[in-house]
Amino acid sequence: MRKLLQATGIILVASALLLLMQKWLMPTAAPVAGANNTIYFYNWGDYIDPDILAQFEEETGYRVVYETFDSNEAMMTKVAQGGTPYDLIVPSEYTIEMMRDEGLLMPLDHSKIVGLENLDPRFMDQAFDPGNEYSIPYFWGTLGIIYDTRKYSPEDVAQWRNLWEPKFKNDILIYDGARESLGIGLLANGHSLNTKDDAILHKVARDLTGFMANVKGILADEIKMYLVQEEVGVGITFSGEAAMALEENENLAYHLPAEGSNIWFDNLAIPASAQNPEGAYALINYLLEPEIAAQNADYIWYSSPNQAAYDLIDPKAREDEMLYPDDEEIARLEAFQDLGQETTILYNDLFLELKLAP
Repeated sequence: MRKLLQATGIILVASALLLLMQKWLMPTAAPVAGANNTIYFYNWGDYIDPDILAQFEEETGYRVVYETFDSNEAMMTKVAQGGTPYDLIVPSEYTIEMMRDEGLLMPLDHSKIVGLENLDPRFMDQAFDPGNEYSIPYFWGTLGIIYDTRKYSPEDVAQWRNLWEPKFKNDILIYDGARESLGIGLLANGHSLNTKDDAILHKVARDLTGFMANVKGILADEIKMYLVQEEVGVGITFSGEAAMALEENENLAYHLPAEGSNIWFDNLAIPASAQNPEGAYALINYLLEPEIAAQNADYIWYSSPNQAAYDLIDPKAREDEMLYPDDEEIARLEAFQDLGQETTILYNDLFLELKLAP
């Protein structure tokens, strides 16, 4: 027993020395003495592996205060109000344009970003942020059709226009978004997802009444649950949500219609009001490390833009054409752009009218 106590004492002393050495040998990414070591990170819900934040804090000495939002509009409003000085945020593509024009984003200093070369050039220098002056891609994906293969064939959902057919009566769930829902009508009628012409938009909205007659519900992330439980035969949702649904139900499939669809990007950006931009760069750099990016992709189950991480991602994901479509498919996809306040209001009003129609 005495020897055990002596051994225990030695272990405790050694552990204490190791803890002290860890503090002395803190990685170079750690904040310097007296610097702000707290990073306020504002992200979508459940959109980062929590272990990554814990690892980052342990390895760098920074403390991350993590808050979540459920819409770009809510995030932008809170950043603009300035109550919390967020250091890192995750806006979607069209929101980057809006926040830039409102002076809410800090231009990125690319010399402080380590691992920028890890990102796939296909997803850089997008129209919503030329030269990645204000943002870099975090995750990306598509909007498409999940369907029950026992009820419908691939030909049944080959085009958006097919969803107007009576066979889909009361059997479709759609995503609760004006851009996404009006976008179905725009694509079915051969128009761009970023159409601003009032006459076209009103005509498309009238046409969508036929489609809405087949819609059973307008939801968000719950769509995948109803598909998995086979309560409906068709859902319009995002590729990552679809991938999770397909994992739960082998009778489901995901399809990008022939007319094309939406490719979306969620991006890392630093607000102009950030109090700790150096901490934000440290976290950005950490997320760009291939091993970390792969770990995050395996947790989120969306498409990573980090090409250096590709071989490290779960093979089930990286070989899935739903999550990583080929260049031919990507060429048929279109990202949302900022439409301006007046047109955005029109989209929202038309969508509300469709939702309230009997």
